[in-house]
Amino acid sequence: MRLVPLVLSGLLIGCATPAPLPAKAIEMNRLGAAALASGDLQTAEARIAIAIEYGPKFTEAWVNLGLLELARGEMAKAKKDLGHARSLNPDLPAPHHALGLLEERMGRPKKAEADYRAALAVDPGFAPARANLGRLLFDSQRYEDAREQFLRLTEVRPSTPSGWLGLAESLLRLGRERDSDAVVAHARATLGDTPELLLLVARQLLRRSAFDEAEAVLAPLTRETDHLRRAEAWAWLGVARLGEGKLTAAATAAEESLTASPGEPVALYVLERLSAGERTR
Repeated sequence: MRLVPLVLSGLLIGCATPAPLPAKAIEMNRLGAAALASGDLQTAEARIAIAIEYGPKFTEAWVNLGLLELARGEMAKAKKDLGHARSLNPDLPAPHHALGLLEERMGRPKKAEADYRAALAVDPGFAPARANLGRLLFDSQRYEDAREQFLRLTEVRPSTPSGWLGLAESLLRLGRERDSDAVVAHARATLGDTPELLLLVARQLLRRSAFDEAEAVLAPLTRETDHLRRAEAWAWLGVARLGEGKLTAAATAAEESLTASPGEPVALYVLERLSAGERTR
């Protein structure tokens, strides 16, 4: 899960604290958020701490401090500081959402769901909480509930793929393949052929046994820099090759996938199918 640091926008300055925040607090929080997003936790720590020194009641800076501690695995500190952020201003969605991330990391999905819903009760347009709530519902096999959340996400954040992807996946699990295909087509027309959407296109082709076409779509995606996306592309490429009877090539694709992301479930499925074929000979 990727933690999203908070950079205070001008719109939020007035509602974050009763008094205007010092400009230096806002600037140091922005710089700290950028360092946190890039993985430079030491620099982020210093900048966020300075932001809090300038503005001790700066809610977003306290949230970023909690996210930093969460990234380091310092759960007790994160819980304390995120709770403090929420107490400073419970009418902002970000502290509720960040506490949801913490609860997920601690293996408490029901509490995480409650926190994400609390964030949305404050601001129904807060897309990160909507996306995480949809994902939690999907993971718990509550596909109709997940579909509803992802559909709403496409309205509040239509320019990002996650809502469209979640909606298409939920519809597939509900047995509504034609509706899912329509969502993918609409998303491609809106966003273009993003890697995430092309993975769904390839899976559409695989469901129709169009293995050659699926392989043509997937091959460029195996060069993605994002290791999880690269692993997924290799895994589905293994499925395509399995369908074509290219057993050695299918095994190679599955192994490439597992190199990029050990435990990738589709890759493991390909290897299991190959092993089962060997046992039946």
